[in-house]
Amino acid sequence: MAGIVPDAPVVHALVVAAATGFIWLGSGWLAEAAETLSGYYGLPAVVQGSIVVAVGSSFPELVSVLVTAVTGVFDIGVGALVGSAIFNVLVIPAAAGLGGEDELEASRTIVYKEAQFYMLAVSALVVTFALAVIYFPVSADPIVGRLPRSLAVVPLALYGLYLFIQYQDVGDAGIERVRDGVDVRREWAKLAAGLGLIVVTVERLVASVESLGVTFGIPEFLAGVTIVAAATSIPDALVSVRTARQGRGATSLGNVLGSNTFDLLVAIPLGVLIVGEVAVNLSTAVPMLGVLTAATVLLFVTLRTSLALTERESYALLAAYGLFVAWVVSEAVGATSVLRGV
Repeated sequence: MAGIVPDAPVVHALVVAAATGFIWLGSGWLAEAAETLSGYYGLPAVVQGSIVVAVGSSFPELVSVLVTAVTGVFDIGVGALVGSAIFNVLVIPAAAGLGGEDELEASRTIVYKEAQFYMLAVSALVVTFALAVIYFPVSADPIVGRLPRSLAVVPLALYGLYLFIQYQDVGDAGIERVRDGVDVRREWAKLAAGLGLIVVTVERLVASVESLGVTFGIPEFLAGVTIVAAATSIPDALVSVRTARQGRGATSLGNVLGSNTFDLLVAIPLGVLIVGEVAVNLSTAVPMLGVLTAATVLLFVTLRTSLALTERESYALLAAYGLFVAWVVSEAVGATSVLRGV
C-alpha cells in the first residue's frame, strides 16, 4: 500500500470498505458456481450448504488466517475467525429468518448432525490449544503455548471424519443430477475467479485493518474480532439470506454451521502448517471459544424448539450478538478484563 496511496487512517478506512465490496463480488461468483456444480454432481441440500457453499463463502476467513500467520500477526486472524464464527451463529440465521417470507425451517439433520458436530469442532480446538500450552509452554501469565505442526493435524483429522460422514450422506440420498444447460468448465472457471478476487482483497483488508489498529491503539485480537470478522462474514450472510428467501432453509443453515466447522478445523491448522508453529494465548482463546459455545447452544435450542427459527427467536439471537459486541467494547476500553494478554 505504501507508495501507492497515502498511509492515512481515512485511506485505510476506504480500503476496508472497497475490499469488503470486492469480497462480496468474488463470493457471489463463488457461491453461484458452487450452487450450480452441486446440482451437477447431485449433492443433497445439507451437503451443498455445509461443504460446497460453506467452504466457498468461508474462503475470506481462511485467507485472513493464512495472511496473518505469514505476516506475524496471527492474533488478528484467529480473532477474525472466532468473531466471524460468533457473527455467523447469531446474526446470519437471524437475518435469514427475518429476511424470508416464512420462518426459517430447519431439519433433524441440521440439528442433530450439523449443530452437534460443530460443537464437537469447538471442543476439539480447545483441546488442541490446551495440549499446546501443556506440552509447549511459553509463559504462565498470560497462559501462552506454542502450537506446532504436530498438533495442527488433530483438528484436520476431525474434519476428515466430517467429510467422510458427508460423503456417506451423498451416497444415501441418491439425488438426481441436474446437467442440462450446465457448462462445467465455465462454472469451475467462475469459481476460481471468485477465489482469486477474494485472495487479493482479503490481503489488502487485513493490511489496512492492521494499520488502523496501530493508529488507534486497538489490540490485534480485538481488531480481528470486530472489523475483520464483520467484513469476512459478509459472504456467508449474503449466501444464507439468499438461499433462505428461496425457501431452502437446510442449505442456509448448513452454510452457517458448515462454514464455522471449516473455519475451526481447517483455517487455523492450515495457518500453522504454513508457518511451522504459532503462539496460542489460552487466556484469550478459551473465553472467546466459551462465548462461541454459548452462542452455538443458543442457536441449537432455538432451532430444536419447533425445527424452525421464528421471528421472536431471530430477534433473541440479534440481542445476544449485541451483548457480545458490548462486552468486546468493554474489553477494549478496559472496563472489564476477562481476556488476558490482549
